[in-house]
Amino acid sequence: MLLIAGTIGAGKSSLTDFLSKEMASKPFYENVEDNDVLPLFYSNPERYAFLLQIFFLNKSFLAMREALSHDDNVIDRSIYEDSMMFHLNADLGRISPMEVEQYDNLLNTMLRELEDSAPMKQPDLMIHIKVSLETMIDRIGKRGRSYEQVANDPSLYDYYKLLNERYDAWYENFDVCPKMQINGDELDFVADPQNLNKIMKMIETKLAEIRTGKEKGSYQTQRAVVKGDFSEK
Repeated sequence: MLLIAGTIGAGKSSLTDFLSKEMASKPFYENVEDNDVLPLFYSNPERYAFLLQIFFLNKSFLAMREALSHDDNVIDRSIYEDSMMFHLNADLGRISPMEVEQYDNLLNTMLRELEDSAPMKQPDLMIHIKVSLETMIDRIGKRGRSYEQVANDPSLYDYYKLLNERYDAWYENFDVCPKMQINGDELDFVADPQNLNKIMKMIETKLAEIRTGKEKGSYQTQRAVVKGDFSEK
């Protein structure tokens, strides 16, 4: 089980697609194109932030549950990122303290169920695609979703900047499973697909290290997410 993590426009879906084909495994994609709540969130974050995060949490839980029933898979933005995204919006005042409490309780319940359904199965590797704010905004512009564009809403610049910073802190604190980071600026596989082969070799090397026991240490259970371990305080 490979988890692909990264901010908006990092290239998660592209890498998920490539890796799933190379490894003949099942891909699980983030729900964006069929997400009717996402445009509403961008139009009115204060009103729709909680609804959007509940939507993503539900989809992430269902994907993770199905993934645990397969031997090999690649997951585009897993449930482990949901708490970080949710608490970012909470810190921005878009979600009430009561909603935070109910969300964390629901996430805790979901993670317990996942742990109980497959107690011996954990992700093998989390791969974080790190990109600069400039690359992030450039890719958001190129994919052309009008509601995401800084040109249409200049306030999004500060949101994207903060989101990118939160991902860096989230990666540093992530300890559910082994992890690695890819520099998405230097290895721009979106602009140059040839870089995907280099990334594949990096991942294979990392997995080989894990299999041979070079990387040791205990990893916290899935329930660690709700404790705020992955959020910048």
